[in-house]
Amino acid sequence: MTTFAFGHVLKLDQRAVDRFWQNFFIGEQLTHKGDNYKFAAFGFSGVTVNRTGDGLEASLVFPNNALTRGWGVEAIENNYLMEVEVLIIENSDPISGLTAAHNTVHTYTGVVTSGQWDNVSLNLELSSVLDAVGTDVPNRSLTQTLVGNLPISNSVRLR
Repeated sequence: MTTFAFGHVLKLDQRAVDRFWQNFFIGEQLTHKGDNYKFAAFGFSGVTVNRTGDGLEASLVFPNNALTRGWGVEAIENNYLMEVEVLIIENSDPISGLTAAHNTVHTYTGVVTSGQWDNVSLNLELSSVLDAVGTDVPNRSLTQTLVGNLPISNSVRLR
């Protein structure tokens, strides 16, 4: 019998060292796109987007401990870039979980814009740099040649 499950992989860009985590195989590693993802307990809120671009924020929730607080505060202060992929994991044999096939359903890339913590959890808010646009805009890619330098965070100030 084949079963399907949802899992997430998280790539944390610290500009010098990348960290790779997954939240499905407890105590194990998952190889995805050539990178090894170690287990970390975290949750990812889904992203809802409408035509006006509202609701583009997402959040990551980690347990509040010395490990997560160590880099979590730094991620907030330095606006780290994070990439979360939602995976469908097909596991036909529960004993051999690491050989499970997995396919990416959605990829969300966001910048850590804020965060908060309490006794139990550390929450990081992610915001996308680009807003959603209507269907009347031609399909073009934003490149430096077309529009100049692109912002890498959502804290853009016009003068």
